[in-house]
Formats: sequence, C-alpha cells, structure tokens
Amino acid sequence: TIAYKGKVEHNDSTGAGGIIGEGDVQWMTSGSGILHKEYHEKNFGKKGGEMQMVQLWINLPVKDKMTTPKYQNINKKEITNVELKNNAGILEIIAGSFEESTGPASTFSPLSLFNVKLNKGKGTSFSFAPNHNTGLLVIKGSVTINNIEKAPTNHFVLFNNKGNEFTIRAEVESTILILSGEPIDEPIASYGPFVMNTDEEIRQTIDDFNSGKFGY
Repeated sequence: TIAYKGKVEHNDSTGAGGIIGEGDVQWMTSGSGILHKEYHEKNFGKKGGEMQMVQLWINLPVKDKMTTPKYQNINKKEITNVELKNNAGILEIIAGSFEESTGPASTFSPLSLFNVKLNKGKGTSFSFAPNHNTGLLVIKGSVTINNIEKAPTNHFVLFNNKGNEFTIRAEVESTILILSGEPIDEPIASYGPFVMNTDEEIRQTIDDFNSGKFGY
C-alpha cells in the first residue's frame, strides 16, 4: 500500500505492524499464510480528511509461494530520491533501480515501482527490459506519453509489452506511479484473498486457514 493522503494503521498475526502516512509504504508478503487488518489511524479516524492510497497485489513465483510471511514498513525518509535532469522533478524509487540508484523494498521477482513527480511542462524518459510488463497510473495532474497520448488524473496506461522505451511530459504539476515487472508466466488459481497455482492448492489453503495455520 502506497499512501498519498491520509493515514492507515496495520497489524498482523506475526506481531508486525505500523502506521503509514503521506509518502510512506507498507509492503506485506503473505507467503505461507498470515492474518492482517488495516484501518484508519486513530487520530486520522477522529479528525477525518482526504484519503488517497494505492494497494497493489504482486504474485509470488511457485518457488516462493510458501515463504515465511514478512512485513516491510517503509518510511518516506527511507525511499530513494533521484533528481531528474533539467529540473524536471523528482523520482522516488520504492522498488527496483533507476540509473545507479536502488529502492528499499525487497521483492521475489524483478520489478520496478517508482513515484515520479514532474514539474509543469517538464518530462523524462524511461527504459525497461523489453520482456517486462509496464504501465503507469496518473495519481495527480495530467501527462502526455510519447508526445501523442494524453492521460489525465486517475487514468491507467498499459503498454502491452511495448513499454521498454517511452517518455512522459507533465501538462501541469503531476505525480505518476510507474509499474514494471518481469512476467512470471505460471498458472494462477485465486479465491477471495488467496492466490495459488492450482485449484487443489486453493482448497488446501482454505483448509489451512480454517484450521488456524495462518495464525490468530
């Protein structure tokens, strides 16, 4: 979960947890099974206000499906900031690498997750591995992609495996979430919050949950 506005609190059956506010990230790996809950942070819940969050679900490869659950509480100060050329803005690396800088989040497959904050009229270019799936979500503002396509606030752009080289330019001051990752190319079976590779594994997962193996 990436926080843009508001505050949310988290805790889980491993004893991990924390509070994230504007600019922070919480990264939970469910692995072999975990119980967790998210809710408004106490003071934010009393005062109210705008809340804007992006929650992403990232699949794990078969070899890592049953890894030990863990929780990464990534404070805004821990996120790697890169100043873009020509006073274009700032790029925040949550996961992956940009130029010679790397983000703090640990992942189980190659992926990049960036917040890009562009100044009005400024732009930048990106280059990802040709086989990666790439997309972007306009969090704030409006951008033009490759000098052709316009994408306003809350629009998602999917490059359909043609996102290894592209440029974005901000029409107004803008924030863009960039996502790119190597396809796992394995079968997926899902049910509710459970994601495995076969229906049989899903049935076993439900049995594990009902028998308390995910914790309390």
